[in-house]
Amino acid sequence: MLDLNNKTAIVSGGSKGIGKAIATKLAQAGANVVICSRKKENLDSAADQALSNGLTLIPIECNTSNKESIQSVVDHTLEKFNGVDILVNNAAANPYYGPILNSEDSHWDKIFDVNVKGYFNFAKACSKTMIANNSGKIINVASIAAKTPLEGLGVYNISKAAVVMLTKVLAKELGEHNINVNTLAPGLIKTDFSKALWENEDTHNKIVKSIPQGKMGSPDDISGMALYLASEASDFVTGSIFTVDGGITT
Repeated sequence: MLDLNNKTAIVSGGSKGIGKAIATKLAQAGANVVICSRKKENLDSAADQALSNGLTLIPIECNTSNKESIQSVVDHTLEKFNGVDILVNNAAANPYYGPILNSEDSHWDKIFDVNVKGYFNFAKACSKTMIANNSGKIINVASIAAKTPLEGLGVYNISKAAVVMLTKVLAKELGEHNINVNTLAPGLIKTDFSKALWENEDTHNKIVKSIPQGKMGSPDDISGMALYLASEASDFVTGSIFTVDGGITT
């Protein structure tokens, strides 16, 4: 039930961290996988590493805050594989850290353009072929920040809560087309994106003490749940939130 042979996936923010781990897991399950992000060097590095492990990740540059850039990724994927079966919305931005009342309009615009509107625009672009095929899986990567505020990340927290509601709305509207839409809510995962939270030893130790399993997660800890949501094993699951956080929000 976890076999993804003859399936095609797009993973945004797929060149490193959680996105890269998910892209790798989907490729291992047999899917054709397109990864996209802004930086070509990161994409090429991820593709080269995958190739060295006998896998293929197809890199395409994309600015997910730009609707035309998103459509270009989808068009290239359709041209090469004649369909998109799986979309993993993972790209994220967080240009501001601090009290929310000190945030500027530009911070809100940047974060919401990538974290919310980017997810919507990718889902909209992929949904056409999914509706035509009466089948599809959309996985939106949110965060435990959608459920409980993380200090200094107010605007980011709100954007991730919006991702959860976007998931629920899409699940309602696309259910009749046999398209499943679900949310992954990772906890504190050790990635470059979360570096500010763990590179300081004192901060890292405080974080670890708050996690029942006594450790931060790794990107690979998220990829298994993503595979489940991308596969036929989750065919009757939609509009749900799957928290992978070592018990921190228990």
